[in-house]
This record gives sequence, structure tokens and C-alpha cells, in this order.
Amino acid sequence: MVKLVPDYSETFVSTLRSKEVMYRLKLITKSVDFLDETRFLNSNKSVFFNGKIGENSFSISKKIDKADSFLPLIKGEISPLSKGCLVSLNYSFFPGASFFLGFWAIVSFGLTVLFLAVVQDWKLALLCFSVGLANYGFACTHFKRKVRESKTLFHELMKI
Repeated sequence: MVKLVPDYSETFVSTLRSKEVMYRLKLITKSVDFLDETRFLNSNKSVFFNGKIGENSFSISKKIDKADSFLPLIKGEISPLSKGCLVSLNYSFFPGASFFLGFWAIVSFGLTVLFLAVVQDWKLALLCFSVGLANYGFACTHFKRKVRESKTLFHELMKI
């Protein structure tokens, strides 16, 4: 199956119990409430992620100071095992970023078809196709870099 929107998944076994992993995650993650105006006043240096933590699952992202369209959303599940736990992580675009990546891919493909079929100008069609391809390549490259950063930070802080 071909994936149009890039993502990255990893699964590993930890010797820590699932409750210990969730406890460590709660220590470094701030629950996000976008309607709370005082959230900007608290500058806690021990918080490295924002998100929501459930009983055996979580949805977090790296804490940032400025907007970043390529920041990955980390969705994780913790499954208890007899001697430790299984940690499954999925790094993906936020829904808004996925929408705009798809939107511009459709627009550039539509313009390519329009310039080929209706206007019959292959130079403009090639230009639209190239711009769309460059936009997609740029997004994938920066997303991979941000995944590496978030993955490194997550593993370093969780000491897994």
C-alpha cells in the first residue's frame, strides 16, 4: 500500500513495567488545555512534551516555542508483558499539516493536468508537477529530521 503522507513507526520492548513507563512519561509531559490563558505563564523546565496521557496510551508532541509545521505527533501504546512492557510508537503529521500537504499535492496535480489537457503547454505542466514534487520532498525531508529529533529526545528522557 502506498502512503501519501509520511509517517514512522517503531516498537520495542522495555524492561520497565508499564506503570513505570507511564509515570516517567507523566513527569516530562504537560497536559494541554488550549482554552486556558495561564498556560503561557508557567515555564516548567522539566516539561519537554505537550499532550494527553491515558491509562495505557498517549498522544504527545515535543514542546516548542514557535510554530513548526513539520513537528510530529507521537501516538503511543504501552502493553504490559510478563517482564516489562511493549512500547509502540507512531510518529505522524498533525491533521492540519496532512491536510495542507494533500491540498497542495492535489492543486499541483490538477494544474499539471489542466496545462497538459486543456492549455497543452507542457512547460507549465512540467513546472507545476516539479513544484508539487519539490513541496512534497521538502515536507518529507523536514518531517524525517523532526522525527529523529523527537525520537532521540523521547528515548533520552525516558531512559528506555
